[in-house]
Amino acid sequence: MATWYECKVKYRKTDETGNQKMVGEIYLVDAISFTEAESRINDEMKAYVSEEFKIANIKVANYAEIHPFENADRWFKSKISLLAYDEESGKERKTNMYFLVQANDVKEAYDNTVHTMKGTMGDYTIPAISESAVLDVFPYFSGDEDELEQLERFNALKASKPVVAEIEDHMEFVTEEEEETV
Repeated sequence: MATWYECKVKYRKTDETGNQKMVGEIYLVDAISFTEAESRINDEMKAYVSEEFKIANIKVANYAEIHPFENADRWFKSKISLLAYDEESGKERKTNMYFLVQANDVKEAYDNTVHTMKGTMGDYTIPAISESAVLDVFPYFSGDEDELEQLERFNALKASKPVVAEIEDHMEFVTEEEEETV
């Protein structure tokens, strides 16, 4: 399961009239940690922004799944309520999750959300769909064959464990038998 990080990037952007103004845009990056998310958004933004930019904020995004669709240019946040019946209490319980779905408008976002939920065994509702501030999504892998080096780096990072020094226990405890003899 991927961990997505929302990265807010600030930089000077030239508008249609030729004026420059500071803008803050949100991008989504698939990464293992905040540090890697920062590194990845730096690499991605260098390709798009010729001037200086600043990473203003990085936070973990609460998206359960990301669903890109062809011929769509905007990202929508779909709230999905999974319905489950609790046999112990006898009540119906809702569990909410959020999808990020690419579409051109809200109706298409709804249709794309329904399409992604095909094959779901349980009951669900879609109580809300809203346009997201996310401008672009940078997944770790896009499925290209030439990303083998990135896959190896990802696996090495995932397999690495922090070095923990072994600590010798020098504490002495008095057993019950020793306590009785004292």
